[in-house]
Amino acid sequence: MQVGDKKLVVQRASVGAKAPVAPVTVQVPGLDVPDVLQQGTQPTRILCLLNMVTPEELIDEEEYNDILDDIREECNKYGPVVSIEIPRPVDGIEVAGCGKIFVEFATVTDCQKAQQALSGRKFANRIVVTKYFDPDSYERRDF
Repeated sequence: MQVGDKKLVVQRASVGAKAPVAPVTVQVPGLDVPDVLQQGTQPTRILCLLNMVTPEELIDEEEYNDILDDIREECNKYGPVVSIEIPRPVDGIEVAGCGKIFVEFATVTDCQKAQQALSGRKFANRIVVTKYFDPDSYERRDF
């Protein structure tokens, strides 16, 4: 099938096949995935969720609260959530971490469970990218 200037090839998966599996590269516009994958690989209690929200979605108070509630509800499935930080845009000021979501779990194990479950899932038709975040930076709100 021709998609733009690229050719898309689709084939049926062979159940039980022993063919080598090549690594899959996910391309998200505006996100340098190799940098994301290199940072945040050591498990911590803080999970950073990327590609879930846009700064525009965080401006409206009601929409912001809906997003916060959705994230808290979903993340609590994997263990107690201690806190959630979603940096919001401020007119005329560049806010560090705006568009990222930071979730603090009670334990590293709970954070790992959430990371495994949420990475690659869809939220608002966007594929979620996750990484662990440095707890000291989180405490300083250095996003």
